[in-house]
Amino acid sequence: MSTTTEFKLRLAGRMSRLGTETAFEVLNRARALEKQGKEIIHLEIGEPDFDTPANIVEAGVDALHMGWTHYGPAAGLPDLRQEIANYISRTRKVPVSSQEVVVVPGGKPIIFFSILALIDEGDEVIYPNPGFPIYESMIDYVGGRAVPIQLREDRDFALDVKELASLITDRTRLIILNSPHNPTGGVLAKQDILEIAEAIGDRNIMILSDEIYSRLIFEGEHFSIMSVPGFKERTILLDGFSKTYAMTGWRMGYGVMRPDLAAQIARLNTNSNSCTASFTQVAGIAALRGDQSSVDKMSAEFKHRRDVFVAGLNKIKGFSCRIPKGAFYVFPNITKTGWPSKKLADAMLEQAGVACLSGTAFGKYGEGYLRFSVANSLENLNTALEKIEEWVGKNLR
Repeated sequence: MSTTTEFKLRLAGRMSRLGTETAFEVLNRARALEKQGKEIIHLEIGEPDFDTPANIVEAGVDALHMGWTHYGPAAGLPDLRQEIANYISRTRKVPVSSQEVVVVPGGKPIIFFSILALIDEGDEVIYPNPGFPIYESMIDYVGGRAVPIQLREDRDFALDVKELASLITDRTRLIILNSPHNPTGGVLAKQDILEIAEAIGDRNIMILSDEIYSRLIFEGEHFSIMSVPGFKERTILLDGFSKTYAMTGWRMGYGVMRPDLAAQIARLNTNSNSCTASFTQVAGIAALRGDQSSVDKMSAEFKHRRDVFVAGLNKIKGFSCRIPKGAFYVFPNITKTGWPSKKLADAMLEQAGVACLSGTAFGKYGEGYLRFSVANSLENLNTALEKIEEWVGKNLR
């Protein structure tokens, strides 16, 4: 069938401001190379390589058989919302009701909906850079002003509170925090969070606290700005099931926020998705209520892989890597290779057969870095190290 047309596609101007998530683009390129017969080790995608725990799968299957295949409330099933409220109350040590919970298909809708609901054209949003690319993409898309705060290696990729304070203006409407952090694996300690809260003070500024990796932390304990007195009503907590329970394909995340905002976020969900799939929500109840040992085992395995992979990278000429404290990424500095990040990431894929991401996929301050996901087997991680070292030996002098 012919694909030509005499009609020019006329996109809305805002589409030119929409970014992307490079991980999926690199994944597609890697799969195309595999179809050509090339062996690729996938360290590009942010997805646990573990199966969803059996009790969760069984709960989802049972839910399908029991008829949980129809529309549900836009904000989520009441039982799941209550279970999430209980979990957040327990872990963040603040009282949370089910009216403050909105369940959505994946974590991204909470980012998108929060920015849509709160940001008018010209409003400023402070966000981490390097950082999850969807933050900047959504700010730009709605016509907001994206104000990056640089995360620096010499601070273990924790933001500088004095710099944050200097970036806050009368136009600041939202500050985005992410801990544990993608792509660096950096973690904001409790003292960091308290200092950030002090810098914000009593200003009427909302905080989007992306805590999707909160159960994958290797040093210290997770602490949320929602737990700071006076900040609960200004915090939108983003969390979900994808990373914690290896449920990326189930598409289920949630936001916890003040009830009046929750109602607006649910309205946006009504206008876009109608609701989150009901059977996945039943499985989510089983995830929160069930045995948590699978989460602990997965976290311990990621920590072990992190240790092995970072040690291996630090033996390779031109690479130096700090030990990340959370998530399942490592973010080595590659400036001593003399290669720009994008060019080196492309060479890793096309010549070494190792798929990773350029640091610039996470913003301009990611130049000089690569991101590798350790969500792959130890055997494959060691093979990747061998391939990288072999490539470096042939191409760097």
